[in-house]
Amino acid sequence: MTPARTACEVERFRSAIARELGLFFEDARLSLLENLLDRRATARACSRSSYLAELESGGFRGERAALAQELTIPETYLFRHIDQFHAFRDVALSELLLSPRAAGRMRVLSAGCATGDEAYSVAILLREAGVERSPHVFVRAVDVNPVVLDRARRARFGSWALRETPPEVQRRWFCEDGRELVLDESVRRFVSFEERNLVADDPELWSEGSYDVVFFRNVVMYFTPEHARAVIARIARALVPGGYLFLGHAETLRGLSHDFSLHQSHGAFYYQRKHAQLQPFAESSDRIASLQAQGAGVARELDTGWAEAISRASERIRVLSAGRESREPAEAARRAAPELTSTLELLGRERFVQALDSLQQLSTDASRHPDPLLLQAVLLAQSGDLGRAEKVCHELLELDELNAGAHYTLALCREGAGDRRGAAGHDRTAIHLDPAFSMPRLHLGLLARRAGDVASARRELMQALVLLEREDASRVLLFGGGFRREALIALCRAELGTCGKGS
Repeated sequence: MTPARTACEVERFRSAIARELGLFFEDARLSLLENLLDRRATARACSRSSYLAELESGGFRGERAALAQELTIPETYLFRHIDQFHAFRDVALSELLLSPRAAGRMRVLSAGCATGDEAYSVAILLREAGVERSPHVFVRAVDVNPVVLDRARRARFGSWALRETPPEVQRRWFCEDGRELVLDESVRRFVSFEERNLVADDPELWSEGSYDVVFFRNVVMYFTPEHARAVIARIARALVPGGYLFLGHAETLRGLSHDFSLHQSHGAFYYQRKHAQLQPFAESSDRIASLQAQGAGVARELDTGWAEAISRASERIRVLSAGRESREPAEAARRAAPELTSTLELLGRERFVQALDSLQQLSTDASRHPDPLLLQAVLLAQSGDLGRAEKVCHELLELDELNAGAHYTLALCREGAGDRRGAAGHDRTAIHLDPAFSMPRLHLGLLARRAGDVASARRELMQALVLLEREDASRVLLFGGGFRREALIALCRAELGTCGKGS
């Protein structure tokens, strides 16, 4: 078989997996897919080409489940990332069980539940709170892999799966059976397990207002961007307004949805569905997505990354202008692009006043777009006008609450106002939204060092040093305060040296 034919077949297999399961596999993992393709073709007693043809036509009964068994390898345990369960217990559970509005309702979805550890952790907290199972209090756990669901229903665990479970919880809700620990039936009855494909538009699973809380942890990172956005949109529809969404620690909704507000409690981030859908900016975002689908070649989601955001800002403003009803936008668009480019050039030369002046030349519609607002906030902060910079940041966050750049700029403003705790909070939010963003790491390290927290300072500065080495030049230009990459790296090293002497 020729290498070209092999590559074509593996690419067809990758596309079929993305379509059927929503899973994304990078080029570096194509050899894994090739081996799996061979195994599945052998299991079906056919050639690669025959297997692919049958798979693509939907002719294989049970093949999706077989692929799920091979490709979804659950690695979980009870009370994993326990800070999120503390936030669930003390925020979501308290509100929904004590609020008259909720009337004692608690409908939880564990999406991608694997062996049930997450769903049972929620059920244990419900029992700990003295809640009884009812039609309005339940945990619905779904997964595409039938093998792990069978294990989940047995509710039998090894000691390693309970390594983060508090000892008193183990004593209260588990009993020993040989080398296994069996969960109490009063907890088990809260949870129902179902085989469901999350990427399918399942009207019953995603019916409007079905859930008060959704746990969707460590799943979205494996999906293709298209499937990730679609599943998050379904979750937003299925959650009641104000409902809670918990993602994995390394996951954010940045670039995926504007339907949620970000919150923090007990050291954990979580989201709440907004009570009203977003207005002008959401419509503009939808219009851009529509143009993309028509092959207009417009930028992707507006906040996929600040490195790309700066380079694409002029084009996005052009598209937004072109969507206006009047016939003026074409001329406005031709003016907007060079003006924004000029602003960036002036920023690079630290001519902040002139750069701010150039932003005033944008049309009203364009100037209310997130990119110009971020530029304005950064320029105001770097000019020392922290009060106005903070105001602009809040305007920006009304449009795009998950904007990492705005939170970092707010951190600088809060520090200038003497609010170091608030500054650190905005830095952490920026890091959560964009883990590759070096500047909030650097700023958080500097704040910790000045507060005498040497261990935290070293940790954050080391992270910043690694990230600065590969930070995009345009993002260094925008957020670097006039310092080049080399100067910022030197600053990190100098501060680390100070931490070393003080430790």
